[in-house]
Amino acid sequence: MNVKEAIQARRAYRALGPVEITDEIISELAEAARLMCSCYNNQPWRFVFVRSKEALAGVHAGLNKGNEWVRKASLVIAAFARKDYDCLIKEREYYLFDLGLAVGSLILRATELGLVAHPIAGFDPDKIKEALGIPGEFMLITLINVGKKIDDLEGLSEWQVKAEPTRPERLARENIYSIDYYNEKLNIKPGK
Repeated sequence: MNVKEAIQARRAYRALGPVEITDEIISELAEAARLMCSCYNNQPWRFVFVRSKEALAGVHAGLNKGNEWVRKASLVIAAFARKDYDCLIKEREYYLFDLGLAVGSLILRATELGLVAHPIAGFDPDKIKEALGIPGEFMLITLINVGKKIDDLEGLSEWQVKAEPTRPERLARENIYSIDYYNEKLNIKPGK
């Protein structure tokens, strides 16, 4: 699978089934993140790969309602960074951007390995950080839930079941870029 194929195949499915998470898989995902570019090569990202039943239970306790499906993930990856580990250029805090790049690379590698890697924002960061021993000065941005796509939709809400079969609608190309100068077509607020 090439990069274009991985981008096209990547989907944030919620219907996840168990998959054996080996040290090799973790190493592959971590390496994909590690090699991503960052401001002055600062590499502000950090990850905790959670796969034991005990550690997963701690993560599950910090999930928001509506994310019960995460309990079926074989691996949850906590992705976090520190502002002072990266470039601060006036109001631009690069640690968030750089962590996002590393997460994107990790997700594409998971896709290439035949896995689903679904990032979420619906959790209590303080509970998750406490459960995983992540120091308070780090910003926990996302949890990436990893498993195999399955057809069993049990445990999903009604709207999640409805959304599972098709890729969510994307903005039209003319609404995400222009050439040479800003175009009013870029001034569209994404809908849900």
